[in-house]
Amino acid sequence: MNAPRRRADATENRARILQAAREVVANADEVRLNEIAKRAGVGQGTLYRHFPTREALLAEVYRKDVDDLVAAAPELLAAHPPLPALAGWLDRVAEYAKVKREVFAAVEVGVWQDLSAHSLGPIGEALTTLLDAGKAEGVVRPDVDARDVILLIGCLTRLEPAEWDTRAHRLLGVVLDGLRRHA
Repeated sequence: MNAPRRRADATENRARILQAAREVVANADEVRLNEIAKRAGVGQGTLYRHFPTREALLAEVYRKDVDDLVAAAPELLAAHPPLPALAGWLDRVAEYAKVKREVFAAVEVGVWQDLSAHSLGPIGEALTTLLDAGKAEGVVRPDVDARDVILLIGCLTRLEPAEWDTRAHRLLGVVLDGLRRHA
C-alpha cells in the first residue's frame, strides 16, 4: 500500500519549515520552534503537524543536509574535473559540519547516534566517488580512502563557533592539499 500523497501546500510548508530550521540551527545560539514557525510563515500547529517534537524537526534537518551533501558529489563531478569537484564538495562539508554540530548539541544522545549512523555510509560512498574519479585522473593520491578523509575532516568538530568562519574552509583546504597527488 502506498503512503498517502501530501497536498501541494503541505509539501511547501514542510520545505519552508525545514529551510527555516536549518537557518536557525546554523545562525542562532538557541533553537526555538516559535522562531522557526515565524520564519517559515506557518503557525505552531502546522509546524507540529509536520514535526511533532523538536528532535524530529532537527533530525530531519540533519537528514536533509546529509542527502544534499551526498547528492552533490555526482553533480559536482558532472560539472567539474575531479579535484575542483572534491574542493567544492569539501566546501559543502564545512556548512554541513556546522549544522551537524548544532543539531547534535540540541538533541539527545540516542537521537544523534541514530543520525550519525544514517550519515556515515552515504557520505563515505559520495566521498569514495569523488576520490575514485580523482585517482582515475591521476590528481588524487592513490593511497587514501574515504575513511582517511572523514577522520581528517573530523577536525571541524573541534572548532569553536567564534573561529568557524576563519578556520573551517582553510582547514579543508589543507586537507585537499594533502589529497593531491604530487609528482
